[in-house]
Amino acid sequence: MRRRPLALSVICSALLTACSPLSETADDGIDPSTSQAPAPSTGESVAPPSGLDAALGGSTANLPTPLVPLLDLRSGGPPPDGIPPIDEPVFAPASAIDFLADNEAVLALEVNGEARAYPVQIMLWHEIVNDTVGRVPVAVTYCPLCNSALTFDRRVEGQEVTFGTSGLLWNSALVMYDRQTETLWSHFTGQGIVGVHTGVRLERHPTATVPWGAWRDEHPDGLVLTRDTGADRPYGENPYPGYDDVTSRPFLFEGEVDGRYTAMTRVVGMGDGDTAVAVPLTALRDSPVLTLEVGGRPVVVWWQPGTASPLDSDAVADGDDIGATVVFEAMVDGEPSTFRLDGDSLVDDRTGTRWNRFGVAIDGPLIGSELTPVQHLDTFWFAWSTFQPATTVVDGAAAVEG
Repeated sequence: MRRRPLALSVICSALLTACSPLSETADDGIDPSTSQAPAPSTGESVAPPSGLDAALGGSTANLPTPLVPLLDLRSGGPPPDGIPPIDEPVFAPASAIDFLADNEAVLALEVNGEARAYPVQIMLWHEIVNDTVGRVPVAVTYCPLCNSALTFDRRVEGQEVTFGTSGLLWNSALVMYDRQTETLWSHFTGQGIVGVHTGVRLERHPTATVPWGAWRDEHPDGLVLTRDTGADRPYGENPYPGYDDVTSRPFLFEGEVDGRYTAMTRVVGMGDGDTAVAVPLTALRDSPVLTLEVGGRPVVVWWQPGTASPLDSDAVADGDDIGATVVFEAMVDGEPSTFRLDGDSLVDDRTGTRWNRFGVAIDGPLIGSELTPVQHLDTFWFAWSTFQPATTVVDGAAAVEG
């Protein structure tokens, strides 16, 4: 087991590595600290007040009251966009990808019938991809310190924006900013917390963490984010080795951890506020299929082994098998149903249809139909319980009260 000082030094080193200059910048001899934008002329409109500047010590004048005390925002080390988002993502067909092991985690997104996968081995080094999928502008985001993946619509009150990494953390979670208004946004909640869009919530798109081999087999014509990022990074290496040790404490987290579990216990979280529910993955290892109610609707949670932790070993593909979860509405042909596991498929007890891990009916009377995905997060307990303090926990069939 690693001693804590070593873990902290590894994380700090990783953050410094992540914010090293892009290869193209270095080749062009451009000083990354020097803005290349021209100074505004007197005829240009005045820029809106900046939440990013306010959080970094500037004025809060003319801004809504922040949702977060500014002193609660901690510098993670890199400056804004020091961990470089991917603004011009390059994709390749699944059949052309040769740099991923079958057990490596990818973020699976489908919008308007267009399926894309974002390898976590790349997201570890960039955290945000500004993309357009199914004609919808989206930001695919991943926070290594919380092991959380969320996708947001990039349209904010009628304006399309792009997101960057602010260099700040809130409760050890990524804080994003939009480059158009410099509002700060919580990655974990999708809410504006400092700036002109304070209180606004971004629309989410369901995103699941699944093993590459399974996604490739299900989406042979799908598109995959490639290593052609414009940055020189050791993709495939984990910059946070040992971070997910269940006995460790999260980086730059100063809050109290809900005592029902240790901070780094892995959970799948669903719902929001008073309807929030978390299920520890240890319970799902014993009973991989669980039907429960979240916010008044029945859902089925399905855990499967075969996904390596990207935060465990020096190499992403060598991480411990932590598995991955998918969550769907437990509704079949318009009616509630329970489900059972049969081999590597789900079978609903209402019609006997067999469903794969992507919610597609592969055999039975409803073949070709699809289950409705439910927003969920595979994350660490400290993050889920901090941002969802009213959460219920279902450990097996029983609720664990806080």
